[in-house]
Amino acid sequence: MMKELGLDFYRFSISWSRILPNGFADKINQPGIEYYNNLINEMIDNNITPFVTIYHWDLPYNLQKLGGWANPLVIDWFTDFSKILFDKFGDRVQYWMTINEPKQICYEGYGSDMKAPFLNVTGVADYTCAKNVLLAHAKAYHLYDKEYRKLQNGTIGISISCSWYEPASDSENDYQAAMDARQFDCGQYAHPIFSNEGDFPIEMKLNIALKSVWQGFPRSRLPELSAAEIAFIKGTSDFFGLNAYTTKLTYRETSSQGMYPVPSYMDDMGAVMVADPSWPQSHSAWLQASLNYTWFSEIDPKFLLPIRLVIWHKTWELVQHGEFLENATVRSSYILCI
Repeated sequence: MMKELGLDFYRFSISWSRILPNGFADKINQPGIEYYNNLINEMIDNNITPFVTIYHWDLPYNLQKLGGWANPLVIDWFTDFSKILFDKFGDRVQYWMTINEPKQICYEGYGSDMKAPFLNVTGVADYTCAKNVLLAHAKAYHLYDKEYRKLQNGTIGISISCSWYEPASDSENDYQAAMDARQFDCGQYAHPIFSNEGDFPIEMKLNIALKSVWQGFPRSRLPELSAAEIAFIKGTSDFFGLNAYTTKLTYRETSSQGMYPVPSYMDDMGAVMVADPSWPQSHSAWLQASLNYTWFSEIDPKFLLPIRLVIWHKTWELVQHGEFLENATVRSSYILCI
């Protein structure tokens, strides 16, 4: 099918449980290795370049029982899994993405009940998850950089989802609400890796620290990154992988106080997002307009020069039960900067 579509490259993820059924690196499932070997070899035989995502939300159940991404041991578990993939497939895979869309893992899985593991401990678990995801990504990156890059000559990075937030008016409050929304949504994961300073964005750190004090917590609910951790995470990507979905208008006023649970990610952000009815609307109610490319002006210049943008429109599903969907609609643009 890929050949018939005329694809030059194809991005896919590798199932952790298919390679390590128990989640740990002591028992490797050889049929799972053979499955992905066959897929990669067939792609290369047909001049299709594989882009491999190491983790796309399918954490083995044994690891989730131990806390999953809220347990700092997941940093080592993820690195062990990554090493196996580099060993088994790295001779043919030149493009690696460690983790796909960390916000969806942490906020939607640990800070809400939208995705597994449906933990819904917002304002606490989602931030703990974020720190562990960043450190796991960075450790896998350093492993590849030190032990595999010279031998395999590949590139490795991360894929982050970002919405764009425009102020709903010219007021200072709305401009700050838009900035806070951008930093909570995208900067939470992009700033520690791509900025010159590293660390979580200052808007996040200040908002959460202040609200934690007001709410009676003995310390900020946002886990601190030590100086060593900031240095360890900063610069750990050879490209900026971006999944861009939608744009929202953003405002902040006194009437919005009390709108969100306390504590929570949304209350910490303190912004209200609304759709603009004049913008292009997809068949999905939440999906409107497109990314504002000013985001790239905030990324460390070394990741943009030279820049190569690979942009394509994806449908929500290309096929269903072997047949093309007649009414497939545009989902997003994917941008890879190398």
